[in-house]
Amino acid sequence: MTRRTLLAAPLFVAKPIRVAMAGTGHGHALSKQKALASMAEYDFAGASAEPSEAYLRDPSIELIAVEFAGATENLAFAQRAVDVGKFVHLDKPPGADLAGLRKLLADAARKRLVVQMGYQWRYHPAMEAVLAAARQGWLGEVHRFRASIEKPILAEERQHLARYKGGMMFSEGCHLIDRATALLGKPSRVQGFIRHHGSNNDGLADNNLVVLEYPNALAEISMGGFDPHGNQHRYVEVIGTNGSAKASPFAPARLTVQLKAAAGPYKAGEQSFIPPDPPGLAYTADFREMAAIIRSGQAPAYSAEHDLMTHAVLLEACGM
Repeated sequence: MTRRTLLAAPLFVAKPIRVAMAGTGHGHALSKQKALASMAEYDFAGASAEPSEAYLRDPSIELIAVEFAGATENLAFAQRAVDVGKFVHLDKPPGADLAGLRKLLADAARKRLVVQMGYQWRYHPAMEAVLAAARQGWLGEVHRFRASIEKPILAEERQHLARYKGGMMFSEGCHLIDRATALLGKPSRVQGFIRHHGSNNDGLADNNLVVLEYPNALAEISMGGFDPHGNQHRYVEVIGTNGSAKASPFAPARLTVQLKAAAGPYKAGEQSFIPPDPPGLAYTADFREMAAIIRSGQAPAYSAEHDLMTHAVLLEACGM
């Protein structure tokens, strides 16, 4: 076959992956349903608010996105899905039981399946640029990772989160712990300050700070439920001997880099960018990676070992 005939030949299009969603109560469920329904890589079979035996029994369904409101319920259904041979997208946090997650990931590996974690900002363009600047050495020797989420939450959500000792750090701060461990790896020490300081008499841990210690760096992650303008003040920042890179706010994404000396694509001094969003909707990038894993055998960007370590750090930080 010549190059001319090769280019003229029709492209091979893989059969769409049949996917179903178990649970609709998670805060990310609707956005993920929209992403899956919009993608040519997938044939979206539907979503069930309750645990669906039909999805588990249907041999045509290869992937189940697990999106119940409760972390314990999510982990239990993910295990059932792996037991019957399904790939799984498991939303955060992946349960409150480290042994349960360890079993799930080990069983998936034995069956040559993948459990993809639903941490929200693994493909966030500004955060990816921050971590890339640190990994490439453009920030010099990195000694600090700092990140914060503030969000006012209503009484109904407070009651839901108060079921877990880690409160807001367990539910929301897990995203930021994932970003810290993605850059710095496993910490040598974990300290969590998980506190209830709000006037609501619900016991929710609504004012939290986690410090991760490394041989030559510290990571500090805060989570609070008070700032009415919290979305504007969210940030992920890495600081090194040549300067800093910061993602803030998260939406619309903005990247600010301040360097002592020019490095990589960045000049000396302060500069700010609005990085382009990945193609598609929110979570399209996550499910595009999952499609490549299922159809092409692509290795996951984040290993099961990373996911288990990250969850261990979260549970320790939350005193769970």
